[in-house]
Amino acid sequence: MFKALVLNQQDNNTVVSIEQLDESTLPAGDVIVAVDYSSLNYKDGLAITGKGKIIRDFPMVPGIDYAGQVISSSDDRYQPGDSVILTGWGVGENHWGGMAEKASVPANYLVSMPAGLDSRKAMIIGTAGLTAMLCVMALQDAGITPEKGEILVTGASGGVGSVAITLLDQLGYQVVAASGRPENSDWLKAIGADRVIDRAELLEPARPLEKQLWAGAIDSVGSKVLAKLLAQVDYQGAVAACGLAGGFDLPTTVMPFILRGVKLLGVDSVMCPIEKRTQAWNRIVELLPESFYSDAAKEVSLDAVPELAEAITNGQVTGRTLIKL
Repeated sequence: MFKALVLNQQDNNTVVSIEQLDESTLPAGDVIVAVDYSSLNYKDGLAITGKGKIIRDFPMVPGIDYAGQVISSSDDRYQPGDSVILTGWGVGENHWGGMAEKASVPANYLVSMPAGLDSRKAMIIGTAGLTAMLCVMALQDAGITPEKGEILVTGASGGVGSVAITLLDQLGYQVVAASGRPENSDWLKAIGADRVIDRAELLEPARPLEKQLWAGAIDSVGSKVLAKLLAQVDYQGAVAACGLAGGFDLPTTVMPFILRGVKLLGVDSVMCPIEKRTQAWNRIVELLPESFYSDAAKEVSLDAVPELAEAITNGQVTGRTLIKL
């Protein structure tokens, strides 16, 4: 038997329960993992609260990422006792996820634990941290170097934003954090932001082109905020876009692209190829300071997840939330 958070649907409403399940209920997979930690991401919040159409097949165990130890494997790449990480691939959406003491997945979904990490640290990073690293790599690949100017990070108090700020700071960039929560300003500066601006500055409708302010940006909000950024990015600048917390529309024009050569870089961590995932995980280990693991996360039990899921969808969760199984 193992403990799991289970989602069901009744009368078109999502119902959350914590149950003891038999191992025979696990979905098919090459590898069974004893989950040490999962984490709470924005997408998890949408799934658990039912605010987003994330899950279509019930019952479902949510949790888009987890880390733990292999219990059994029919794939030669993994042996009992191996430490592994899972992010993406639709796990927690259409395949049972990490908010359970055990999980079963295809071997191709897993990444071996990089040297220098353990399960707890891996989930402090989690999907949010992996996505942040992929965004930073996208900006670097686009030629956005620290000498070019300031990098704006939206959704700064959230998981992607907080990790992105720390990574950029470690690489020598000047980082500006956009946040709607002024009480987090000191914390954002402590993890690497050079200054903090009110996100309200980014919510006014964007003109086709505005004053050039940013060498680049990492955006997890989308909609009007992304449109505003595109109008404000420097000539030959770039925006790495990875989220849609503010909406999936994009009320902009082609002018930033054809008159300033601005690059809009779409970043996806769900289906990211294994080679790029591995590269990103290794770079994260190299860059994140030890202080990040104590400053940027809080640890909770599975029982606390339903309430926190509501909070994260309302923008009330700061940093990373670690779930101990």
